Order: sequence, then structure tokens, then C-alpha cells
Amino acid sequence: METDLASQITSLQNNRGQFSAQIAVVKKNHEMDMAAIQMVDDVARSAPPPAGQGTKVDKTA
Repeated sequence: METDLASQITSLQNNRGQFSAQIAVVKKNHEMDMAAIQMVDDVARSAPPPAGQGTKVDKTA
């Protein structure tokens, strides 16, 4: 009985460690994705508007 309990505890601790590692990987992937999105957003916002599209609205049209 004690052997079964000890093996269960060891198994749970191993599972907890694996789960923590998986969470860390998911968080890091999310941070990398957000950094890439931020870089694209910064470039898109700093680019000049295309020809024929200005920053003012022509209300007489």
C-alpha cells in the first residue's frame, strides 16, 4: 500500500512539472506572437498613406 501511494505521489509531481513546462512554453509562444504583431502594427502605422489617400476628408465630395 505504501509503495502504491509513493508511486502515485511521484507520478503526480512529475505530471505537475511537465504541466508547468508546457505552460511556460505556451506563454513564451504567446509573447513571441504578440511581439511580432506589435512590430507589424508599428510599421503599418508609420507608413505613409497610399497615393490618392490623404489624411483629410473632402466634405465637398
